[in-house]
Amino acid sequence: MNQVQIPNTELRVSQIGLGSALFGSAVSKDDAFRLMDRYADLGGNMIDTAEVYANWLPDVETSVSEKTIGEWMKERGNRNRLVVTTKGAHPRMDTMHIPRLSKAEIREDLEGSLRRLQVEAIDLYWLHRDDASREAGEIIETMNDFVREGKIRYFGCSNWTAERMREAQAYAAERGLQGFAANQMMWSLAAVDKAQLSDPTLVPMDGEMYRLHLESKLAAVPYSSQAQGLFSKWEKGTYDEQDERIAPQYRSGENVARWKRSRRLAAELSLSVNRIVLGYLISQPFPTIPIVGPNNVEQLLDSMSAAEVRLTPEQLAYLEEGEETG
Repeated sequence: MNQVQIPNTELRVSQIGLGSALFGSAVSKDDAFRLMDRYADLGGNMIDTAEVYANWLPDVETSVSEKTIGEWMKERGNRNRLVVTTKGAHPRMDTMHIPRLSKAEIREDLEGSLRRLQVEAIDLYWLHRDDASREAGEIIETMNDFVREGKIRYFGCSNWTAERMREAQAYAAERGLQGFAANQMMWSLAAVDKAQLSDPTLVPMDGEMYRLHLESKLAAVPYSSQAQGLFSKWEKGTYDEQDERIAPQYRSGENVARWKRSRRLAAELSLSVNRIVLGYLISQPFPTIPIVGPNNVEQLLDSMSAAEVRLTPEQLAYLEEGEETG
């Protein structure tokens, strides 16, 4: 599989990352091990997890996704072949309105993740949410302290606005400090209606964020890269923009139109719709590493087959706006 160099780092990651939100919970430990084994066999080297994964489920062991990945790495002895990454600084599930971005709170999450993943350092550590009441510079100073302590190598942000990212990056650049190495946002070919998101702390890709990535070449690592399988579900059955099986943020006539255009382009290029959906992200003019969340090996293989897809700027514009491709 192709690898992508994350700018301003020594990290080379596989073109597609493996999501693990349900590893050890809805996806059993044995099934998770099978998925990770197959992903690694195919050349994958970045498994996306977080301190908070699957803490929202009842009667599930705390931070079980991290623990499952840590046990797998230990059994396989493959830590050095992987880019180890996780996220912290997420609000507690029962107090989502209270940010957790003090140095003590980040340290608590970080050191817990190191124990669960059974590693001495995390290659790429993500701040899972922002706290707009804190100066971005304070947060940058905190993260550089953890770099100096050897607990992390690089760090990124997730669900931060473009304005806050610019503030943080400017602070780091002015002082010769390490800034964000990458950004993890909600992004896919499907358009997102922000007003319909059940969690208001999620930050989808928007025009200002896109400009930031285009100007700086900051690496993008989209989650929900397949919009919860939206277009694939419509491919397998009837479609309706008000289908209650579809997450509210994706129920729109615009997405029905994007699906139809993706079908036409898929037929023209002899590709599956899913490969078009992921190819849309992979083909952006800045480094983009989509995270996929398969529940079985068949879904994993389908997603990984998209790693080589490259679409032209004209094809990207067609998928977004419907302009005819020459």
